[in-house]
Amino acid sequence: MYQIITNAVTRAIVAYLLLLVVARLMGRKGLSQMTFFDFAVIITLGSVTANLAMGPNNTTANAAAVLLTLGALAIITGYLHIKSVWVRKLTNSEPVTAIENGRIIDKNLKKVRFTMNELTTLLREKNIFNYADVEFAIIENDGQLSVLPKSQKAPLTPSDMKIPTSYKGLTKDLIMDGKVLAENLKSVNLDESWLNTQLSSQGVSKVEQVFYAGLDSEGSLYISAKQPDAEEKHGQYGIE
Repeated sequence: MYQIITNAVTRAIVAYLLLLVVARLMGRKGLSQMTFFDFAVIITLGSVTANLAMGPNNTTANAAAVLLTLGALAIITGYLHIKSVWVRKLTNSEPVTAIENGRIIDKNLKKVRFTMNELTTLLREKNIFNYADVEFAIIENDGQLSVLPKSQKAPLTPSDMKIPTSYKGLTKDLIMDGKVLAENLKSVNLDESWLNTQLSSQGVSKVEQVFYAGLDSEGSLYISAKQPDAEEKHGQYGIE
């Protein structure tokens, strides 16, 4: 039994390290950029890694040893990822510049295995249709693209126009699925009496009729009532 568990732990460590190496060599892509081929490869890698870790002895003790070993390795890797810059770069690499001052850095694209088609797609998602309009485009560790347009191509903001703006904070959730969030209501110095008054002013007689209600930073209450239980008519919401 001891020999079986020792072999299982050894195989799990080898499988984990090999998986890290292969994943690192495959480059980076966000889940949203994965093709069907990429997905198939990842599924296959997972299956092969599991078979390598388990070996021929698919016993309960063997499976438990592999599971605990992989869990421990993941925890150790996560800890080292936080504590060590070297480990962070080794396992997760670092952001790379894809475009600088309108010029595509082709060496970096090859380094992270990004094609021009993939880069173009990510730029279009950022409403960028011309490479020359980009000051910097950086491929992040997770495969996402961060883009800084050139100043003359960036959209105008109120500060550019010298227009004063009011503070916009987060909306405070007050009701969810017919239940009042008393703690949130208290945090904004309001009570259920005020809430019921607001609901009545918008034609809602009971809290149970509200699916969601939230208070924005300007003191306006947004209310979304629950929909009736009647079956939705075809095309009712225009998305079919």
